[in-house]
Amino acid sequence: MAEQFIDVVNLRGRRAVNRYERVSIGDVLERMTWAQPDKVAIIGWPGAYADPRFASLTYRQADEAANQVANTLAARGFSPGDRVMLVCENSIEGYLAKLGIAKAGMVAMPLNPNLAADVVEHLIGMAEPRGAIVDAECWPRFSAVFTRTGLPLLATIAIGGDVVAGSVSFSEFIAGAATTEPDVEIHGDDIWQLLFTSGTTAMPKGVMLSHHSSHYAAMGFALSLTRGLRLECDLVSATFLPIIYHVGDTPFTYSVFLSGGTLVIGRGVDPVQIASCLQTHRVTALWGGSPQLVAALSNHLDATNPDVSSLKVLVYGWGAIPPATLASLERHAGEGFTLTGIFGQTETIACHRFWPAKWPEVYERTAPALNYVGIPSPILASDVVDVDGTSVLGKPGMPGEAVYRGPTVASGYYLNPEASDEAFRDGWFHSGDSCMVDEDDLRIMVDRFKDIVKSGGENVSSIRVEAVLYGHPAVARVAVIGLPHDRWGEAVTAVVVPKPEATVSAEELIAHCRERLAGFETPKGVAFIDALPDTVGGKVLKYKLRERFAEFYIQPTARTE
Repeated sequence: MAEQFIDVVNLRGRRAVNRYERVSIGDVLERMTWAQPDKVAIIGWPGAYADPRFASLTYRQADEAANQVANTLAARGFSPGDRVMLVCENSIEGYLAKLGIAKAGMVAMPLNPNLAADVVEHLIGMAEPRGAIVDAECWPRFSAVFTRTGLPLLATIAIGGDVVAGSVSFSEFIAGAATTEPDVEIHGDDIWQLLFTSGTTAMPKGVMLSHHSSHYAAMGFALSLTRGLRLECDLVSATFLPIIYHVGDTPFTYSVFLSGGTLVIGRGVDPVQIASCLQTHRVTALWGGSPQLVAALSNHLDATNPDVSSLKVLVYGWGAIPPATLASLERHAGEGFTLTGIFGQTETIACHRFWPAKWPEVYERTAPALNYVGIPSPILASDVVDVDGTSVLGKPGMPGEAVYRGPTVASGYYLNPEASDEAFRDGWFHSGDSCMVDEDDLRIMVDRFKDIVKSGGENVSSIRVEAVLYGHPAVARVAVIGLPHDRWGEAVTAVVVPKPEATVSAEELIAHCRERLAGFETPKGVAFIDALPDTVGGKVLKYKLRERFAEFYIQPTARTE
C-alpha cells in the first residue's frame, strides 16, 4: 500500500489532491460508475461518431474509454501539464479525448477548425502542444501546418474522410490501453483546458480554465437544465452547437453528468435534425443558441408538428427571442416549458440569466428590440461600472462595462500577462461588454464596447439596430457597424445577407428602421453581402467587415445620406 500523508495540522494553505477529496473534470463520469454504471451517459446523433461502438455509451463504457485515452498518452511519455491539441468538430471521440486529457492531468488545447492556417501555426508555436488529434475532414486544411511545425499527429477521427496516412484511428489509438483510472495528482486549481477566444480584434488569447471553475459552472447549470423534471437524473440534454472547442462544453455537458442524466451530442447545426433528435430521444433540455437558430427550429416545428412534449428547458443567448417564437415553443412543448436566456463569455461562464416567465411584462414590452439578460447567477458576482470604475447600479439607462468575480472566472490568458493584467484588475474580470440597468437593476446587454457606433455625438447599440432589421422579412442575417464618415464621424451601417430569392433595396431597409428607431440610430447606408464572417459561437467578426467596407462612404455601392 502506498505511503500517504494526511495533514491534520494546517488549516490554511492546503492542497486537496488526494483521490478521495480532489476536484477534477475528468472524474465526472467516474463518480456515476458508483451509482448507475449501466445507465446511458452519452448518445451520438448520426454523424457525430466515427466508430459505431461509440454511438451510445453507458457511464462505465464512457469512463473506461476516457481512461484509455489518459493511459495511452501517459504510455507515450506525456506528462501532467502537457498540452494536447484537438482540431475537431463535435464527435463522441473528440469529447472522450477531452475528458481523457483531463483525467491524465494534462491540458486540452482544442482549436476551432475554421481558424486560418497561420493562426493555428501561431498558436502551436505559442502553446507548444506535444501532439494532436484531428478530424479527417479538417486534415487537408492544416496538413501543411503540421509539416512546418513538426507537430505529431496522434490519431485521426475518421469523420468526413479516411484515417490520415501514417496515422491511426481514434479506436486504434486507445486499443489495448488499460481501462483503469490513471494514477496522477490533480488539484482543482490546475488548468485542464485552454480555450481560445474568438480573436475579433487580434490573435486569439488562450483562456485558462481550471478544474474548479469548470466544475462550479457546470453545477450551476445543472440547476437550470433540470427545471421541470420530477427527478434530476431524468435529464436528457442535447446540443448540436460546438462543445469541443467552445465553452459550451461546461454548461451543457458536464452539468448533465453532475445531474446523473444523459447527454446527446449532434454534429453541426440543423433545425431539422435537432427537431428529430428532440422527438427520438425525448430530450428534456436543449442548448438552442442564437435567436435566429431558435426561430428556425420553431418554424420547423410549426411546419412538421413533431412530438417534442418532453422538452422542459431551452437555453438561448446572443440576443432576445421574439415573443411569437416563445409562444410557438410553448405550444409544441406544452405545460411546464421554460425559456432561459443567458449572457456570459469564455472567461466567466456562470452567466446572467433572464427568464421571460419571471419578468413577462418586461419581456413582452421590450423583446426583441432590447436584449434583457436579467441577473447574474447566484455563484457569480457582477457589477456594471463606468469608465472610472464606479457602479451604475441604481442609475437606469446609464451604460457601463459588465465586470465579474466568482469561482467560475478563468485564471488568466496563457502566456499573456499584458492582456491578463488589463482584463483582471481591481478585483474584477472586465468583460468588454457594455450593459445598462433598468429601474429594477435588471441588466440589458447594449453591445461590445468596440462595437458601439459613435455617430454624430451619439452612442448607438449595433445590437438594437440589428434586432430591428431582423424583423424585416427579407433579412437572413445582418451586422451593424460604424464606418468612417465626413459628417457623422462614424456612420451607422448595416451589412445584410438577404434571404434566398428575396429582393430588397437599401432604401427599403432604411425606411423600415426609420419607422422603428431614432434618427441617429437609423442606418445611413446598407451593404449587401453573401455571407458574414463568423466565430465559432456565431459572433460576427465585425473587424473584418470594418476593414472590407472602410471606404464605403468614399466609394459607396448602396447607401443613402
